[in-house]
Amino acid sequence: MIRVVLAEDQAMVLGALGALLEMEADLQVVGKAQNGNDALTLVFKLDPDVVVTDIEMPGRTGLDLARELKQQGKRTGVIILTTFARPGYLRRALDAGASGYLLKDAPSHHLAEAIRRVHAGGRAVDPELAAEAWSEADPLTDRERQVLRLASEGRSTADIAVDLKLSEGTVRNYLSEAINKLGAKNRVEAARVARGKGWL
Repeated sequence: MIRVVLAEDQAMVLGALGALLEMEADLQVVGKAQNGNDALTLVFKLDPDVVVTDIEMPGRTGLDLARELKQQGKRTGVIILTTFARPGYLRRALDAGASGYLLKDAPSHHLAEAIRRVHAGGRAVDPELAAEAWSEADPLTDRERQVLRLASEGRSTADIAVDLKLSEGTVRNYLSEAINKLGAKNRVEAARVARGKGWL
């Protein structure tokens, strides 16, 4: 029996995923979480074989969850299940330690197959998306991405500086670098370009 934890912030989707996976004779959903923090707690408490997680969730994101489990040396396989068919997200997911990346509009049996493959030590990634992911490199550093994400939420330079324990000048430098790298006119356009590529 392959033991699975599900992490998805939309209750209806979470319930549907659980019901679908419970129909598989060799899969058992042992825990469900609606945010990344609860998912991390469940993984450490229940020690599942695989965690299936959305990318965007309150608290920790699915990418944060994958990264944390990798850093902690957990053997739990991570599959990202998302609506984002963006190569940048896939690349960041694999870099964070995820072994699978599936789109929510894929047929449901693909998820069960992916869980089995990841549990066996393999990878489960859409081949077209995988090829695209390495066609264009993400030019942003983690800090530039972090600053740009906060700026795109309408945060002022001063607020970002306080949050990240940086000087305002340093924050402005990170924003300027991100804007230049993305060939944008301002932070709003830079955030739009980065989000469209899956880099934010």
